[in-house]
Amino acid sequence: MNIGESFRVAFQALSANRLRSALTMLGIIIGVGAVIGLTAVGRGAQLAVTQQIQSMGTNLLFVRPGFTQQGGIRSAAGSAPTLSIEDGEAIAREIMGVTAVVPETGSFAQVIAQGQNVNTRVTGTNDQYPDVRNHRVADGEFFTQQEFESRSSVVVLGANVARTLFGDVSPVGQTVSISQGARRLSFRVIGVMAAKGGTGFGNQDDVVFVPLTTLQQRLFRQQARGGQQLVGTLNVQIAEESETDRVVQDIGDLLRSRHRVAQDDFTIQSQEDILETAGQVTGIMTILLGAIAGISLLVGGIGIMNIMLVSVTERTREIGIRKAVGARRRDILMQFLIESLVVSAVGGLVGIVLGVGIAQALGQVSLNGQALRTVVTFDSVLLACVVSAAIGVFFGIYPASRAARLHPIEALRYE
Repeated sequence: MNIGESFRVAFQALSANRLRSALTMLGIIIGVGAVIGLTAVGRGAQLAVTQQIQSMGTNLLFVRPGFTQQGGIRSAAGSAPTLSIEDGEAIAREIMGVTAVVPETGSFAQVIAQGQNVNTRVTGTNDQYPDVRNHRVADGEFFTQQEFESRSSVVVLGANVARTLFGDVSPVGQTVSISQGARRLSFRVIGVMAAKGGTGFGNQDDVVFVPLTTLQQRLFRQQARGGQQLVGTLNVQIAEESETDRVVQDIGDLLRSRHRVAQDDFTIQSQEDILETAGQVTGIMTILLGAIAGISLLVGGIGIMNIMLVSVTERTREIGIRKAVGARRRDILMQFLIESLVVSAVGGLVGIVLGVGIAQALGQVSLNGQALRTVVTFDSVLLACVVSAAIGVFFGIYPASRAARLHPIEALRYE
């Protein structure tokens, strides 16, 4: 019997028991659909996180304070008063390959305007922040170098803060008050940042920006040892990504020399490090989701084996007749393997359609105001096809072998 004839007989056998065949396929359909749908969720999350990290800027290094230790007790990373504006100026001046250094620090405060108020993060930085951190102004303008040097009382609002305080009215030119404890100062709004959304580092739309000099000397009055101005982060932009390792080494050597320390009192993290870590986390999540969905594929495979064993039992006499008229053992084996393969393949194709539908439906779901992103990739569809076919073959081998081993005389006696 040739392959074409085997497929024809397989479809006839499955058509004779349509309901049973459909129920057998259901396990594969659900399994393949779940694998594609959940994998799409994992891939979508991976892509969204990657894009959010990349939206922070291009070729960035993040230099942050280290920790302090007193009496054998170590404080949290970032708590040591070690980084200053002067450190950033030295990096920009002395390290080859650095195109810009943007100092950044801040604290939470109450922002008040027109009877409305919001508790948000007040970030102090310089005029290069929008370019280095890839965060554009949607209305008005960002503060200038002159306003930075003169410690002007100007503020740029994040998109959510502007909407909360002023609704749909442009806040540019209006006055807001920033209050922390007993200190309360008035600021003139000169701009509103474009909406950027949340990341693993907080929602970038729930921030207001003021000149770092104003924040340190008038609002929060932060000062380091020796009169240097403290910062929480130095955002260092480099010209070429390939120079990252060398620049990290040079910055480390420079800061150790400036701080006169043998053990680093700072940390340096590159954008690539963050991307790699995030990719590992989301990759594990994707694998976990796929593995959970894969359990249903295993159950579907067991269902195929069960039904094929029933089919062998029901068709024992038919097998005997075929052997009696010259069918070889491999013909019987191939016949039942093809039937198992057809069940899993058809179920897999329907499951792919179901999985794509699930992914599209999940893409319409909104979590915390943000749409759940899903990405269906060709490799996940191909994997689902291969796995479903492999399941058909694997779980069909035993029933097919059992059918092929039947003795023709005993099979003809079977009632």
